[in-house]
Amino acid sequence: MLDPLGIDSFCEDIYLAMIADPSLAVSDLAERLGRPDTEIRAGLDRLARLALLRPSRDEPGTLRAVHPARGLSILIRRQQQELERKRRQVDALVGREQDSGAWTIERLEGLDAVQSRLEELTAQATREVMTIVPGGPQPADVLEAARPLDAEIAMRGLTLRSLYQDSMRSDKANMDYASWLTGLGVQIRTAPLVPPRMILLDRELAVTQLDPVQRRPGASVVRHPGVLNSLIALFEQSWDAARPLWAGDEPAPEGAGPTENERALLRMLSRGLTDEAVASRLGVSVRTVQRRMESLMTRLGAASRFEAGVKAAAHGWL
Repeated sequence: MLDPLGIDSFCEDIYLAMIADPSLAVSDLAERLGRPDTEIRAGLDRLARLALLRPSRDEPGTLRAVHPARGLSILIRRQQQELERKRRQVDALVGREQDSGAWTIERLEGLDAVQSRLEELTAQATREVMTIVPGGPQPADVLEAARPLDAEIAMRGLTLRSLYQDSMRSDKANMDYASWLTGLGVQIRTAPLVPPRMILLDRELAVTQLDPVQRRPGASVVRHPGVLNSLIALFEQSWDAARPLWAGDEPAPEGAGPTENERALLRMLSRGLTDEAVASRLGVSVRTVQRRMESLMTRLGAASRFEAGVKAAAHGWL
């Protein structure tokens, strides 16, 4: 019955059995359907990727089938998105030579325009969403505004990766939100410094800040392959250099080398940036910058910042 929507009869049998009896384990399903455990697990994995199964809140580590009405809606929407993606590919192939402006950057002015367009674009994504969120801890109202869209994307079974600044770890509201995201399957990493804000969808388009320097309310939608490939490479490089959300970053003991946050601090101060500029880049307070610098000076045995810079260079910290 669900073949036209991308669900074969075997996966359909698993799905219907789990709806009828949510308590069924893999062994129960194997016995009921007369198939080996390995095939049952493969079928469960496919249903989970299609967002027809979700983690149980009552019994962590187990899966529950979504309501049939919700499941049918997910399958129909996925088919519509796939058809739309193929239509865009055909349009691009037909019109690329005819329209010299095919790769023009789309400008969005104002927060409402950005939010509306972002909801539309993410609804069309079918495989992967990658985001970079700079600026340290995000305000509570921003987190709350993002929650419905984040939940909707996660429910569709897309691969999600988000890169934040380390400074968000010091804020309870941000860590609570990040914990909620990881519970939905989102992969999160942090780094002392991250590139400007961007969202990459299916590696086919990017939504970037209209003006990262002036922080004007607006965004650009980029589809040009050359620019897009560079942004994807930037994300992957930054992601590889970052650390998983739950990796600690305890202050280094006296005499130890610098943490990644301290190394970033030293690099920026060596370039002549003020404490205020460094704090803005790291997403922390000026007092935090000064406290970290005092710790470094103590461990280096330096009486001044200049001396600390000389000794840090001698130790290979820069």
